[in-house]
Amino acid sequence: MKKFKFQLETLLKVTRRKKDDAELKFAEVSRKLEEYKLVLQALLQEMKQGQNEYAELTGEGKKVTIGVIMTYNAFFNWKRQQIENQQQLILKTTEERQRKLKALMDLMTYLKSIEQLKEKRLREYNEELLFEEQKMLDEIGLQLYVRGS
Repeated sequence: MKKFKFQLETLLKVTRRKKDDAELKFAEVSRKLEEYKLVLQALLQEMKQGQNEYAELTGEGKKVTIGVIMTYNAFFNWKRQQIENQQQLILKTTEERQRKLKALMDLMTYLKSIEQLKEKRLREYNEELLFEEQKMLDEIGLQLYVRGS
């Protein structure tokens, strides 16, 4: 009997490669997202530290010059802009991560269906092989019975 050959084997291999690539892309975007979140935390920490310094300088009974106030105002505006830019970057990266996850899930579903089809075809092949073997054994048994009688 002929050897089992799955006709969609090439498609299966290509789909597995695509799934692996999608996993790598998803992992890369996830890593970027975590890095961006760490940068945002650092920016927020810098802002908080600046606010604490400003509060110390402008505490009760302390005299502050206009230059110091303008410097801190410029610093706070600059930090707010950095924080806003980082939040936008995180938002875009989160959306990209969701797209990569959806693409990965679609590929995994498609791959699973192909693998299930392969398993079904292998079962059918094995059943056919078993049927052929049983048929051959029945013929041999019949011939032995006819010769013995």
